[in-house]
Amino acid sequence: MLLYRIIEIYTLLVFGRVIFSWFPISRGSPLESVYSFLYTVTEPVLGPVRRALPPLGGFDLSPLVVIFGLQLLGQALARG
Repeated sequence: MLLYRIIEIYTLLVFGRVIFSWFPISRGSPLESVYSFLYTVTEPVLGPVRRALPPLGGFDLSPLVVIFGLQLLGQALARG
């Protein structure tokens, strides 16, 4: 099912953004364009979730919430 595959790919994009956020990426680096793409694609979903969550001492749990939601949606689609 196409929608299920899209959910899987988007989950990987969110996970990739999390991994990239752990490392410093300098301007002009070839990885800068990859991170910029990941940011552009994932921020429209992560941003509103981040604003809706209460602050937790500097930890951003929005990727965890989004990945969990995507997994639930994917399981619902797989059953239906």
